[in-house]
Amino acid sequence: MPNIVLFSGSSHQDLSQRVADRLGLELGKVVTKKFSNQETSVEIGESVRGEDVYIIQSGCGEINDNLMELLIMINACKIASSSRVTAVIPCFPYARQDKKDKSRAPISAKLVANMLSVAGADHIITMDLHASQIQGFFDIPVDNLYAEPAVLQWIRENIAEWRNCIIVSPDAGGAKRVTSIADRLNVEFALIHKERKKANEVDRMVLVGDVKGRVAILVDDMADTCGTICHAADKLLSAGATKVYAILTHGIFSGPAISRINNAAFEAVVVTNTIPQEDKMKHCAKIQVIDISMILAEAIRRTHNGESVSYLFSHVPL
Repeated sequence: MPNIVLFSGSSHQDLSQRVADRLGLELGKVVTKKFSNQETSVEIGESVRGEDVYIIQSGCGEINDNLMELLIMINACKIASSSRVTAVIPCFPYARQDKKDKSRAPISAKLVANMLSVAGADHIITMDLHASQIQGFFDIPVDNLYAEPAVLQWIRENIAEWRNCIIVSPDAGGAKRVTSIADRLNVEFALIHKERKKANEVDRMVLVGDVKGRVAILVDDMADTCGTICHAADKLLSAGATKVYAILTHGIFSGPAISRINNAAFEAVVVTNTIPQEDKMKHCAKIQVIDISMILAEAIRRTHNGESVSYLFSHVPL
């Protein structure tokens, strides 16, 4: 692939390497370090003049440092005369702060969008945005890829009784995602209605739908402290579900998440590798990972060659 350069930020080297291997490319030379006063320094170690640049950086770990590093890398490539800079952000940072849910709340997702544009990004590739309207916060093209095809493949291959399962959304916001998966598998779906008094804490939950005698599969776009999905799992078991699986695109797993999952009655908690999971898997045997590097790699290849990306919305690249 001529005229393409792939750089990796420091947030998720493993995913970047997998994408590069899949495309048959070497990762570009870049040195990211911190000065003693904690300022981020980025040195691009090769010429990008006239090149199509892709920078892979996920919103995880030290989120603010990683975001700043991404902005600096975009800007460094832009003023080094690259023809186009694409930010590949598997897990979009601040995606949950996407509306004014109370007075004087910031809309930080829009701020991040503005920052990326001002830094000089020409195109964004991301995955399972918390709310797809975030695409409209940008004036540049955004490709919001879906983990759904990979999730469907995992369900068919790893859950023997998938024809007798029920797909459950742990909140009303994920209803659309769940109905789509249920349609593709030709099974029923259920919803859990939750009420929050304050962020990261759930008050009460109401199950809508019949899960008795079925395998319940909880599907959501992200799990942070895992309070919601662990509550939901208890609710489903008390309503007569035989087994409970959870499938999540972004496994953030901060704070008490790992101990909650270990204590909850999940058969498995399945996440994609948009966020590095190696450390978490050491502390929790229930966590399993779906590799989505081939979806990102194929999106990069198609974008670079000027082909359509919509094939990826319903198929896993071979």
